[in-house]
Amino acid sequence: MDEKKSAKKQNSNAQQAKPETGLKKIKSSVFSRGLSIAKITLQTGASVASHGVTTVLKSKEFKEANWKKLLETQASNISVELGQLKGSLMKAGQMLSMYGEHFLPPEANEFLKSLQSDSPSLNWTAIDKRLKELLPQEKLDLLDIEKEALASASMGQVHRARIKATGELIVLKIQYPNVDKAIDSDLRALKTMLSTLKLIPKDFNTDSLFAEIREMLIQETDYLQEADATEDYHRRLDGDRRFVVPKVYREFSGPKILATSFERGLRADDPVIQSLAQERRNRLALNFLDLYFKEIFEWGVVQTDPHSGNYRIRIDPQGHDQLILLDFGATRTYDDSFLGPYRRMVKGSLFNQQKVFMDAALELGFVRATDSPELKAVFESFCYETVEPFIEHTDPRNTLGVIDAQGNYDWKNTDLPQRLSKKVFQIARQFSLRAPPREIIFLDRKTGGVFIFLSILKAKMRGRDVLLKHLNSVE
Repeated sequence: MDEKKSAKKQNSNAQQAKPETGLKKIKSSVFSRGLSIAKITLQTGASVASHGVTTVLKSKEFKEANWKKLLETQASNISVELGQLKGSLMKAGQMLSMYGEHFLPPEANEFLKSLQSDSPSLNWTAIDKRLKELLPQEKLDLLDIEKEALASASMGQVHRARIKATGELIVLKIQYPNVDKAIDSDLRALKTMLSTLKLIPKDFNTDSLFAEIREMLIQETDYLQEADATEDYHRRLDGDRRFVVPKVYREFSGPKILATSFERGLRADDPVIQSLAQERRNRLALNFLDLYFKEIFEWGVVQTDPHSGNYRIRIDPQGHDQLILLDFGATRTYDDSFLGPYRRMVKGSLFNQQKVFMDAALELGFVRATDSPELKAVFESFCYETVEPFIEHTDPRNTLGVIDAQGNYDWKNTDLPQRLSKKVFQIARQFSLRAPPREIIFLDRKTGGVFIFLSILKAKMRGRDVLLKHLNSVE
């Protein structure tokens, strides 16, 4: 018995002596970050220059293959460096990649997508120091905080905690130091990097694009605003048992720390969720779709970060499964001056009403009166195809039979994203690139995320009725 206790004690001591994992610190000052980013940019520029010298006498095919290899290598190296730096530069790259395929050259979008690597967490010593900067000791004394992070990202990380007095489980979203102060310099660095790699045409104006990203990054670093948005969604969905929105604990929250209730659930790609009956997964998908349309057609308020990690599913023994909604930092309010024409574009696309669609597209600036008939036709064709999951079985556009006789659409086994990408590349090759209206940038990100989430659920259902319910109010 004594030997067992001794062995147990030795094992416990060994565990306690185990070195901490994770980053010890991040370069949080603008100056130190600037030096690191300048180093990355110089190395990137040197690689580009070397590529030009070594391929000067080579064939076009060799140059293209070598260029692609260079981009892949540079993206891998930059991704590792940015993961160590943390902050808004990687986040901005991720934002760009979510919708870059709509107006950036294919090689630029592929480069940006490859920046979405896992970001290591800060170790407990560093986070403990940060917590003491964000909350007074008397508040921290009320909590038992787990030392291992539940999740980490480019701007901060999450730790679970227990309120000692009540036993309630909460999560603390902790922002890394000086992330907000480095936004402008990080965005300049990203612009320079893309320019150095010659991924954006010289005549392509990115000002409105980067202005929108800057605005969203500033918003996402304001945790008091996120607390407000979380409580707003909580009120909007109060009584709707299909959804769960975490409770905000204001007493443990501040501008750079957010405390919310810990909500148990499973990711959509969890084997348990994947093994649910098709009917249950379809119901979850329809509820998710209904929420998205509520945001667009009723509220004018949209949570624009649709990463699958921002959702959990809580299984109910009676089959009344719930969607848990997390992370409201990227919630955006849209004016009717934008959403009105946007809704008419959706309606025109679904019902094949060319005048309704084109008038709205002109109003929003997607196309211009001076654009060629060819460009207008290609853009119209693109938008008409985006509503494919909601058309009728008898619609002339159902040439591929993607809508069955009952009106069901298979969200998993469809090549719609690939077909849409081909149309975008066609537009990019044949016509001058220009940025879309700035409002659409994060709305497109949400739309793409909805498609991905329904694909993960392997939904096979009729979504038309949900959309029609909301379109009824569109004049």
